[in-house]
Formats: sequence, structure tokens, C-alpha cells
Amino acid sequence: QVQLVESGGGLVQAGGSLRLSCAASGRTFSSYTTGWFRQAPGKEREFVTTITRSGVIAYYAESVKGRFTISRDNAKSTVYLQMNNLRPEDTAVYYCAARMDYSDTYYITEKWYDTWGQGTQVTVSS
Repeated sequence: QVQLVESGGGLVQAGGSLRLSCAASGRTFSSYTTGWFRQAPGKEREFVTTITRSGVIAYYAESVKGRFTISRDNAKSTVYLQMNNLRPEDTAVYYCAARMDYSDTYYITEKWYDTWGQGTQVTVSS
């Protein structure tokens, strides 16, 4: 099982950009479907985006579609979240999640993921 470590969070003004990284340990990262979730203060954790093992297929929450881009580099065992045109409502702790899978599929529900990072804070000021 891999371990996940997120980085790249911080404070940014509305309209700005950040790129989050999620580095995975282990040599089988290419066998893992990965996703990003976020949790704002006082709210439930919510789905942001996911990408298949191959990186060919990605799926986004409506709230971030057109602004966020997920990608992965299996050679570096890393998944990225490029966030553009950030809004104050994007403020949250962002979590990377992974699940080993034998098919090139994705999951938008957190219950399907069994490996989580510790989270990285993203704060967007207005």
C-alpha cells in the first residue's frame, strides 16, 4: 500500500493559482486510481476531482470544472492539482486519496478510497 504526502498549499488572493502535489511512496503507483477531496471549516469533505491509473480519464466536480486540472506522472509517483482562478469558496484542506484498482476507472465517492494523505491547507483571500 502506498503512502501519500501532499504539498503546495498556501495563501493566495482570489483569481490566483496554486499547484498541489501528492507524492506517493512505493513502486506500484501506476496501479492506483487517485483523487482529490477538500474539507472547508464546518463542512463535510467533498469530492474535487479524480484521475484513472493511466491518466487518460479525469472527472471534476461542477464547482471546479474549467478552473482545476488534475494530472499525474506515474514515473514520479506523483499526482498534481493545478488550481486556477481561485475563489474564496475554494478555501479548504485538500486531501489526496488513492485506491489500487485492476481497471482504468475512477471514483467520486470517498468511501472507495482506502489511502489518504494528511492534507494541505489552501486559503483564498478576497
